Amino acid sequence: MARKGFYFDMTSCIGCRTCQIACKDKNNLDTGIVFRKVITFETGVYPAPGVYHYSSTCNHCENPKCVEGCPTGAMYIAEDKTVQHNPDKCIGCQYCTWNCPYGVPQYNAKIGKVSKCNACKDLTDRGQNPACVDACIMRCLHFGDLDELEKLYGGGTISELPILPPASETNPSIRIKPKAIALNKNFREKEV
Repeated sequence: MARKGFYFDMTSCIGCRTCQIACKDKNNLDTGIVFRKVITFETGVYPAPGVYHYSSTCNHCENPKCVEGCPTGAMYIAEDKTVQHNPDKCIGCQYCTWNCPYGVPQYNAKIGKVSKCNACKDLTDRGQNPACVDACIMRCLHFGDLDELEKLYGGGTISELPILPPASETNPSIRIKPKAIALNKNFREKEV
């Protein structure tokens, strides 16, 4: 089966956080836990400032450090090549949270276990989109076969930005159409 992943068109994202809210709602997440998070960054200074948004979630990496660090097999690679989590096997050790360079797995103290984005596997298994994709008002998020996404959205997509860890370590299943200013190594995360 082909490797599944996300495509993100940063040039269209307005930072509305609808994808973040849809994910939180779909997964009934407690306060402080988010599986998809929109982060705003600033570059430059007056008179040439810049701003861009990055919608981050699990990158469903080809070489996931969370899976590598999970001692119980709770984190695993599914048949569709997405990284999944089995809560029945999770002992709450948090090794996956420490190993993931993207900070994706979230520890939920209320249940004493970790959880994360599963690419809305219940929906995608039925041929539907993840909740974040359908919620995006600018249609800048897409999910599917990575090769098909690359063909559909053409060249110029990348999977590494200065704001992200090196892609060579994990080979993330994300394709990004970046804003030119997002390639600037001088950036500041904007508090929202």
